[in-house]
Order: sequence, then structure tokens, then C-alpha cells
Amino acid sequence: MGRIIGRFSMKTTIKNVYVFSVLILIFVIFTSMSTKFIGAPNIVNILRQSVPLFLIGGAVTLVMISGHIDLSVGGILGLCSVVYSLAVKSGMSYFAAALLTVLLGTLVGFINGYLVMKLNIVPLIATLATMTLSIGVGKLLTPRGVGLIKQLPRGMEGFMRTSVLFGLPLAFYIAVIVVAVLVIIQKKTVLGKYAAAIGGNRTAAELSGINVIKNVWLMYVIVGFCSALAGIARTSYLHLGDPGTGQGMEMDAMIVVVLGGTHFFGGEGSVWRTMIGVLVLMSLTAGMQVAGVPPYWQYSIRGAVLIFALLVDIAVKERIVD
Repeated sequence: MGRIIGRFSMKTTIKNVYVFSVLILIFVIFTSMSTKFIGAPNIVNILRQSVPLFLIGGAVTLVMISGHIDLSVGGILGLCSVVYSLAVKSGMSYFAAALLTVLLGTLVGFINGYLVMKLNIVPLIATLATMTLSIGVGKLLTPRGVGLIKQLPRGMEGFMRTSVLFGLPLAFYIAVIVVAVLVIIQKKTVLGKYAAAIGGNRTAAELSGINVIKNVWLMYVIVGFCSALAGIARTSYLHLGDPGTGQGMEMDAMIVVVLGGTHFFGGEGSVWRTMIGVLVLMSLTAGMQVAGVPPYWQYSIRGAVLIFALLVDIAVKERIVD
């Protein structure tokens, strides 16, 4: 037992050091290019723009620890962006519109759980289908099916733009609270323990009496809830509703989760390390923009980061655990 604990501690330490080292390296490289990168305005901008990925990345971590995947997050974000915009534009209060939007995102998460856990559809296929469906419905709700929801009430962008403390908006602090709850769920509740058990060995988890269907289903619901919050935040920042605003979010979510040391096939992971992964990706993106890297190169580099993270994950698991 002592040997196993020692190995686990070593593996955890390596992942902690590695993700922090990558973050520090990014700051060193881009600060050497321009001192503006380390300036307060840029740091505040990175944290502000990280809000949607903080929310989605934390929730997706739980799902991936359980050995499942969710590709629908970008679609849910886009659909919720449109619905929230339409609700506010119709005269609904911000709170009522947000509540309606969160209920919609949660419903899509519930549907994902049903498709995967009740109908036994492969998670990759099921969530890809709901992603496509969500984007399609979002487009149908926009003018002529291809437009954006514009001319929204003044002040709507305050949720993501207006400073409430240290230059950061209310959305950032709500995201911090949600992430803190997700960390507690993962570390201190049976749902977090069950997620690791299911991802480690589903058959053994079922034989030990864990209700696999109920627990994984609940995790998908949490992802839908957090994706809806991310949609509200993104809409407030852009001050418009856009069904395509979540495009690529599923890729970014996988990058930050794996960067944070969550094993791609489940069994182990960390919500708080995913948050460091978010900072790594958003800092890298901001740095590339400061350096004038063309958009197509930025996509290539993000893909390379995911491959690098997967290779590190495999190396750590094989060399330390096995």
C-alpha cells in the first residue's frame, strides 16, 4: 500500500510541476517579446476571457475522469447565447433570462446523459449529435437562420465587462465560485470518488454497488448547466447572440483538461489543475496575438499543444503507475 501511495504522490507531483512549468515558460517567453504581456491590463483580459473555459473545463473534467467525453459544449454554448439574447431582447429581466437559459443547457445535458447511459450510444457520437442539433436550433432562432441577435439592451455587457473588483467583472467571480464547487465535488463528495472509480474500472464499480448510470448521467447534466453559464458570459462579453460562438470550445475543453493531467481514458484527474490548463491555453493565445502569429498558425499550435499533453499523459501513466 505504501508503495502505491508513493507512486500516486510522485505522479501527482510530476503533473503539478509540469503544468505550472508550462505556464511559467509561456509567461517568460512572451514577456521577453513584449513587457506589455505581463502588464495588469493583459492579465485582467486573460482572466476575463477565461471565464467560459473555466466553467466548461471544470465540468468536462468530471465527465472525463469517469471515462466519458462530451463534445456538445460548444453547441450548447451557442444555443444558449441565442436564447439568452432573445429572452433579454423580448423584455425579460436578466435574472429570468439567465434562469431560462440555464434550464435549457441543463436539459441538453440531461438528454446527453439519457443518450449515453440509457440508450448506450457511444459518447463521442451522442454528444456530437447534440452539438450539431444545438447549433442547428440556434441558427433557426436567428433572423433568416444565419444572422446574429443584435441591438441588445445597453448594460447587458456589464456582466462580463464592468469591473467589480481588481478590474474583473462579476462573471469572473461567479466562475470562481462554480469552479470551487466543482473542486469540492471532485475531492470531497461521493460523486467525485465514484467518477474516478467508474473511469478506472466500470465493471468493478458496478460490482461494488455504484449506480454508474445515475452518477455519469448527473455529470452530463452538470456539463450542460456550466455550458449554459458559459453561453451567458460569452453573450454578455460580445453583446450579441451567436449560434456559432462556441465553435471549437470542445477542442479547447479537451486541451485544458488533458493539460491539467486528467487521463484521457478516465480514472484520474484534477479540476483545479484543469484551471491551470485554462490559464496556459488562454495565455498562449494572448501571447500569440501579441506576437502577431497568423490565425491559421494559432490553430496548428493549439493542436500541437493537445498532442503534447496527450504524450505527457501517456508517459506519466506508463512510467510512474505501471
